[in-house]
Amino acid sequence: MGFSIAIDGPSGAGKSTAAKGLARELGFVYIDTGAMYRAVAYFLMNNEIDLDEKAEIIEALENIVLDIKYIDKNQHIFLNGNDVTAEIRSRAVSENASRVSAVREVRQKLVSIQRKMAEGLNVVMDGRDIGTVVLPNADIKIYLTASVKKRAERRLLELLEKGTSATLEDIKADIEKRDKRDMTREESPLKQAEDAIVIDCGNMSAKEVIGEMLNLVKQAYSNKK
Repeated sequence: MGFSIAIDGPSGAGKSTAAKGLARELGFVYIDTGAMYRAVAYFLMNNEIDLDEKAEIIEALENIVLDIKYIDKNQHIFLNGNDVTAEIRSRAVSENASRVSAVREVRQKLVSIQRKMAEGLNVVMDGRDIGTVVLPNADIKIYLTASVKKRAERRLLELLEKGTSATLEDIKADIEKRDKRDMTREESPLKQAEDAIVIDCGNMSAKEVIGEMLNLVKQAYSNKK
């Protein structure tokens, strides 16, 4: 039996950074579920499929094969055999991934893949419905959050470091829109699991967040034994 860690939270809270760091410290397998939704959105965009046409999206799912591989200890997402890890990180793909994730059939397909990936492994998985839907029996559940302002400031800094122009107000508006969509969608809405431990990371560094998570995991692992 593996030990599973579910990390949920809103967009821009630093889930992926914390989850990667935690998995590295523990020697666990890290699974970035958000990358899967980005890959689906990327496929639909490249094939000019109307994201407002649910029937077209459902039909397209039959032509999507996703896989995760680890290269130099880093997770790479493969779409129909092609490494799209870099391509799926654009702002447009991110926005459309939120739209695509609201489609029930998309979530059903990806949740099935995610559960199979986690079977029997020591795993850290992050997303928006990991503790509530994907791994409801996870050994420990963490809900990582921060204010919209803090999340927007971090996202702006990331974009500027990459040479991408953006304004704080635009990013705040995008995050608020995405939060609303994620929290109000009919299928697997973003919400804190009843037994999740909340970490407000607004005033914490990535190292501090990982450290706090490590302490929580060690306690949970000790209790399990």
